[in-house]
Amino acid sequence: MIKKLSLLVAAALAGSFLSVAPASANVPTIAVSINGTAVTTAAVANTPATVPVPADNSVDAADAVKFALTGIETGTVVSVVAVNAFVIPALATSTVPVTASAGSATYSVSTGTGTTADFFVFTKTTALGSVTITSKGNSFIYYVKGTAGSAYNLAFDPAASANTSSSTKVVAKVTDAFGNVVAGVTPTASAVGLTVGTIAATAADGTTEVTLTFPATAGKAAVSLAITATDVTGFAAATKTKTAFIDIADLATINAGLAADLAKAKADLAAEKLARANDSATATAAAATAKAAADKALADSVAAAKAAADKAAADAKAAADKAAADAAIAKAAADKAIADLNAQVTALTKAVADIKKAYNKMAKKFKFKTI
Repeated sequence: MIKKLSLLVAAALAGSFLSVAPASANVPTIAVSINGTAVTTAAVANTPATVPVPADNSVDAADAVKFALTGIETGTVVSVVAVNAFVIPALATSTVPVTASAGSATYSVSTGTGTTADFFVFTKTTALGSVTITSKGNSFIYYVKGTAGSAYNLAFDPAASANTSSSTKVVAKVTDAFGNVVAGVTPTASAVGLTVGTIAATAADGTTEVTLTFPATAGKAAVSLAITATDVTGFAAATKTKTAFIDIADLATINAGLAADLAKAKADLAAEKLARANDSATATAAAATAKAAADKALADSVAAAKAAADKAAADAKAAADKAAADAAIAKAAADKAIADLNAQVTALTKAVADIKKAYNKMAKKFKFKTI
C-alpha cells in the first residue's frame, strides 16, 4: 500500500514539473558572424569578435559583426545595449549608405509574428566593447573590438626655441581618422636651418622619435614631417603634414641678456625698497605729528571739560549755600512768628481765665450761674 502511494506521489510531482515552463523557456539561438564567417569565441572577453573600424566612412559587411537570433517566441521584443560600439539594423548599400556616424548604443527589435531578429554592430575604437542582448528574460553578452584604420592624422609639436649647437629628440604620433593609434607608419622629414638626424622605428603606440640638431649660429629654422594619407568624404581633412618653426638662440647671448635683466631687476628692487623706506619714514613722521595733535586736542578738551565742571560745581555750591542761608532766615522768622503767636495765645488764654474768674466771682455775689 505504501509503495503504491509513493508511486502516485511521484507521478503527480512529475506531472506538475512537466506542466510548468521554466523561466528560461524559449531561449533563442544566436549566431555571430563577420562577412559570412562564423565567430564562435565572441562570448569571451579575451577573444572578441574583431572588425576593422569603418575608415572609409562606410559600414560594410567586413566592418560589422552580425547577430542573427532564431527560435524567439512570437511577439517578443529583443533589446540590445552596446558599450564602445554602435548597433545598426542593416549594412551600407549602393543606394542606402551607412556611415560611421550612424548607429546607436541602444536598439530593440520587435519580432511581431516572426521568430527571428537580425542586427549588426560596428565600432570606431580599438578599446574592448560589449553587446548585451535581452530576450524574454534571457540575457547574453558578447564582446567586440576594432582594429585601427589607415594613417590619417599626424601630431608633431617640438619646442618653439632651441640653443645653438644642441640637439633634441621630439615625438611624432600617427592616428587613424577616429584617433586610434596607427603603428608601423614612419613619417618622412624635411628641414631648413637645422639637421634631421635619426628617425626611430615607429613604436606600438604610434609614436616616432625624431632627432633634431641645431647649428652653431643663431637664427630661425623649420622642420616638417609628413605621412601618406587620403582624405575621406564625410571626415575632416587628414592632417598629412606638420611644420614647426624654431628660434635658435646663442646660449651665451641668452645668458648675458638674462644677467642684464637680473641686474636691472635687482636695481629696480633696490630702488623700490628705498622708495618704500622713504615712504615709511614720511608716514612715521606724519603719524607722530598727527598723534601729538590728537594728544593736545584731547588734553585741551579734558581741561576745558574739567574747568566747566569745576565752575558748574562752584556755582551749584554757592546757590546751595545761599538757599541754605535763606532757609535759615526763613526758619528764624517762622520760629519768631510762632513764638509771638504762642505768647499771644498764652496772653489770651490768661485773659480769658481772668475774665472767667471775675465773672464767676460776680456771679456768686449776685447769685448768677457760674461758668
